[in-house]
Amino acid sequence: MSDFLTYLSNITLPMIYGMGIALSIFAVTFVCSIPLGFLFTLMVRSKFKPIKAFADAYIYVMRGTPLLLQLMFVYFGLPLLPFFGQFFIFDRFTAACIAFGMNYAAYFAEIFRGGLLAIDKGQYEAAKVLGLTKFETMTRVVVPQMIRVCLPSITNETITLVKDTSLVTVIGVAEILHYAKTAVNRDGGPFPFFIAAILYLLINFVITMVFKKLEKKYEF
Repeated sequence: MSDFLTYLSNITLPMIYGMGIALSIFAVTFVCSIPLGFLFTLMVRSKFKPIKAFADAYIYVMRGTPLLLQLMFVYFGLPLLPFFGQFFIFDRFTAACIAFGMNYAAYFAEIFRGGLLAIDKGQYEAAKVLGLTKFETMTRVVVPQMIRVCLPSITNETITLVKDTSLVTVIGVAEILHYAKTAVNRDGGPFPFFIAAILYLLINFVITMVFKKLEKKYEF
């Protein structure tokens, strides 16, 4: 029994450290991609065609290519660009955060766009009658309702984000799956994968509970 507990400790502690790395990437991505995604949503709705075209193209490219490819391009590809490559040399963690932030901004942009489309045009007209400015209409009337509509989709995307952090192992970031694979290769058994699965499930359980409370808060 003591041997098993020692083995369990030896494989779990590194994965807990890796979980901290995964959560750091998750936190940076979530904090950056939410406002960036909303910005792209506003750009898509812009009446200035070049801005709208740029936002549409960005979202299409980010959603149409694999995140793994984007991750490898940011870390391995950007430094190879002629003339400008020297300015795009990032460490592994920074490259992961940049790739994830750019990718998830596109997905959140589409989620927010759907949320805005779900709001009745009468809401805008009512705000105008009340004398609210465009900024006040957006912050006091539109955004709160948009959040309520978008929360289930944001929850799903956030859970996907947690799972996608496992991709960073391809550029050498030591997160949960990295340590699990190392233990499996060393010991020759699949048990570390079960521990990794439990850690991912634990993270997503906490996130799901948080978003359920938010959904209750925004219920009418």
